[in-house]
Amino acid sequence: MPVVSLDNTITLALSVRDRHASAEWYQKMLGFQLVAHIDEAGWSEMRTHTEGVTLGLGEQSEPTPGNSIPVFGVADIAVARAALEDADVNFDGETETIEGMVSLATFYDPDGNALMLAQDLST
Repeated sequence: MPVVSLDNTITLALSVRDRHASAEWYQKMLGFQLVAHIDEAGWSEMRTHTEGVTLGLGEQSEPTPGNSIPVFGVADIAVARAALEDADVNFDGETETIEGMVSLATFYDPDGNALMLAQDLST
C-alpha cells in the first residue's frame, strides 16, 4: 500500500524565460490549451491532450534546460507530507502556500530527483 494517496492528476512543471511566449509555442506546436496565466505567481498552465496531465510554465530569468519536475496532486498536503517524512523522505524547505490557489512541497527521490506535491486551494 502506498504511503501517500494521490488524486490522479499530474503537472509537468518547466522553467521558462517568458511564460506567455512559451504558452503560445505550446499552443501552436502541440495544440495545448491555455488554462490560465497567473502573473502574481509567475505561473501559466496548459491543458495537454492527456486526461489529468497539465503542463505548468514557471518563469525564471535563467531556466535550466531539461528540468521538468512532476507535480503530484493530493487532497491534503499536510497529511501527504507527514506520511513521506515519516518514511524518511527529504523535503526542500517548508510547504509554500499561495492563498486561494495552491500549496506546494518539494521533495526528493533516492537519486536526488526533485518532485512536488500540490494541493489545489482554488475550490
